[in-house]
Amino acid sequence: MPNATTRPKRTRRHRRAQREDAVRNELVSRSLESAQQCLFSQDYGTAFVHYLLALNLAPALKDFANESFRFTLFKWADELDSLGRIQDLFNCYEQAMELFPVDEVIVNSMGEHLFRMGFRDEAAGHFYKALKLRPDFPEAKENFYRVANWLVERWHFLMLNDHGRNHKYQLAVKKAVEEGCSSVLDIGTGTGILGMCAKMAGAAEVYACELSKTMYELACEVLSANGMADSIKIVHLKSLDMKIPKDIPNRVSLVVTETVDAGLFGEGIIETLIHAWKHLLLPPPNMHQQPLSSPSQTGRVIPAGATVFGVAVQCREIRRHHRLCASSVGGLDLSAVGQIFSPVSCLADAEDSTEPYTTERLSRLRGGYIQLTQPFTALDIDFNNVQELEGLCSREVVQLRLCVTQEGVLDALAVWFQLHLDQDNHLSTGPQEDTCWEQAIYPIQSPFNTVKCGDEILVEVSCKDSYLRLCCAAIIRDGNTFRMDSVTPKILTANPEAELCSALAGLQTSQQKPSYAFMLESTEIALLNNTAYHISFQRAMSKLLVSLKSTRRSQQSDTELDPIYVLDVSEGFSVLSLIAAQLGFDSGEDKQIGPGTVQAYSSVEKEHHQTMLRLLAKGNGVLESTLEFWLSHVEDDSAVLQRPATEKLWSAIILDCIETCGLIRQKMLEKATLARCLLEDGGQIFPERIVIHGMLVESDTLLRESAVQGTEPTLGFNIAPFINQFTVPVHVFLDLSTLECTHLSEAVELFALDLMNTTVNYTDREVKVRVKTSGKVTAVAFWYQIHLDSEQSVSTFSEDSHWKQAAVVLQQPLTVSRGEWVKLSIQLHKSSISITAVKEEGLGADDDDIREAEPMTSDS
Repeated sequence: MPNATTRPKRTRRHRRAQREDAVRNELVSRSLESAQQCLFSQDYGTAFVHYLLALNLAPALKDFANESFRFTLFKWADELDSLGRIQDLFNCYEQAMELFPVDEVIVNSMGEHLFRMGFRDEAAGHFYKALKLRPDFPEAKENFYRVANWLVERWHFLMLNDHGRNHKYQLAVKKAVEEGCSSVLDIGTGTGILGMCAKMAGAAEVYACELSKTMYELACEVLSANGMADSIKIVHLKSLDMKIPKDIPNRVSLVVTETVDAGLFGEGIIETLIHAWKHLLLPPPNMHQQPLSSPSQTGRVIPAGATVFGVAVQCREIRRHHRLCASSVGGLDLSAVGQIFSPVSCLADAEDSTEPYTTERLSRLRGGYIQLTQPFTALDIDFNNVQELEGLCSREVVQLRLCVTQEGVLDALAVWFQLHLDQDNHLSTGPQEDTCWEQAIYPIQSPFNTVKCGDEILVEVSCKDSYLRLCCAAIIRDGNTFRMDSVTPKILTANPEAELCSALAGLQTSQQKPSYAFMLESTEIALLNNTAYHISFQRAMSKLLVSLKSTRRSQQSDTELDPIYVLDVSEGFSVLSLIAAQLGFDSGEDKQIGPGTVQAYSSVEKEHHQTMLRLLAKGNGVLESTLEFWLSHVEDDSAVLQRPATEKLWSAIILDCIETCGLIRQKMLEKATLARCLLEDGGQIFPERIVIHGMLVESDTLLRESAVQGTEPTLGFNIAPFINQFTVPVHVFLDLSTLECTHLSEAVELFALDLMNTTVNYTDREVKVRVKTSGKVTAVAFWYQIHLDSEQSVSTFSEDSHWKQAAVVLQQPLTVSRGEWVKLSIQLHKSSISITAVKEEGLGADDDDIREAEPMTSDS
């Protein structure tokens, strides 16, 4: 028997293992050293390969090398992205996530690349995983909130909270099943609620389809939670791609769907139902056959049909988003560019890039609206008549004559519909209804738009490209017909260079108004119509130029003054650079600003935007040489903030800090920090300071738009916990002047951001707010005071503001009484704001760490 205490002999295998360990350790050491050397020389691709080798060989070093590996990955990924090597980029991230499968930073970064490339479903999955790994990870939280609005649109919450709509759909489905429709297909199932209604009503076979990957996965979870995963078959397909027997075994007797938008046909319901009748549904009942066919042997659709209504309206808010209303802004005469229109048009010669309508909730438009005619019926459609569906797009244009009953400005046709689920159940999307629906808005682009009582408006109704189109073709007055489409000039976008030469020549040879027009986004038009903002900027810029020129004269009395360099890096179309250039040629009353002192640069990149600025420069007497387009001077578009020249600095940099939706732009503070480094002494960033104001509000509307409310199941189904995962606390595109809410406090200052000295900025703050009205605090609404300098400022909550407001919805409403204090804890991480609220019990006035917020005055 061997001696148990005898040491084992050193075998050849053991010595070989020792040598292999030594070789491996040497290889790991050299790879890490080479990675560091490559990082020093900015050879990120080679450094990444060395890190992969080292960490695969020595996983124990992953914690030690984690930060350096991340840095290398992100730099190499950015380089691959700029080179267009997208597959290589994704391969690198897959290799990285094999090494670090629970690294939330890498997972989140992968999601950011996916989102930028348009893979929203996949991006959301990565952001969601990063949040699961680290729930307090602010970057992943901000990214997930932004992408969640794309994946699960807010109307899902509104519809599920619309008890009347849900109940009527349930009644219609139940009635159809009880009448013999035993097999059901739910097209565009969303959460799966209509399919579950059919199953609960007793349908023998229920199928559903959903194109969105996110909604498909959510519906699968909902079906499982409600015990219907085995009885309802759901496929991740568009219904147009479904085939028998591959996806469903046989034709069904009932199709239920709500693939309609505010304009009824915009979600493709016509094409969907034509395909369904031809390939997925049993044939419709033959009304001439005796006896009538059994419901189980014939097909039908819910909804059975719809009636479309409309009315002509006057609405300032619609007008200022779709037509240029201002003749001048900031001292610039805008007539040189002719007319400016939005891309929303139903004119016969409208380009493919135009849309026939936009959507608005008429009841929540600032300033309201005025009906200029009585409501009219535009269209009736039977979804159970396949011949009618097929003939819709080839149907002749129908002309309607509307009698004007109220004098005013014809700004739009507002359209809504009544959905006939069956003979007994109907849903209306009208502006006076308490509904989750918006209305379709067909804006009037013609400058001939004033109507009087007794006039008639000629409206043409048609269906083209499966869109319902309503066009105001003419106004009939005293027997004379004035065509509205004949006075609309040609929109210039196709060949801007040739058009510019022609336009400039026209300015020199004719004093008449130009007979051409340009197309801008509706938000860009609203910005141009914000005259108060441009006047404030003009005053602030003029003050800066006077100061800079005075300083230079004292320093360079015997030499020619250097140009004052101004850079405008606003998003989209902006005339701010041109206002600055014009000020350089404007002597002014005090003669302090002389000719040629400003060299302005604009970052607009679209050719027709550049054409417009050149036309405006020519029409306002600004030399072409003083206005340049900055992106033509920059090799890398992503590095817009650079010196104007090697030995020069900027005198002014104009930043676009607030998004139209009401949020701070991403990376705004980082841009401000970089811009400050590029300014000469005495130079300025516009704006120099941003102050966030807010108030406590109670709003059931915000709650209904944020999550499925209540503890009771929706129609008896457990849906809320699954869709509420996509709840986004920050609501955007709000108009607080019309939002149904109660103001529970005065407006107070919440936060301030200094763009001229970013080192003094803070990331969190606590504010005490006194309750003026008892109620439940459901949200904190907020907006901004944009300080261009110490004297000029504009509010994003003014009547002329092109910006909307926003609100943070609290996780739990806070019941408060008049006179009580609420402590708000505000955090700003990069561009993402978060707010929590608690009632303050017995907080003394001497507490230094809590600031009592002062109510805003009218001057604010």
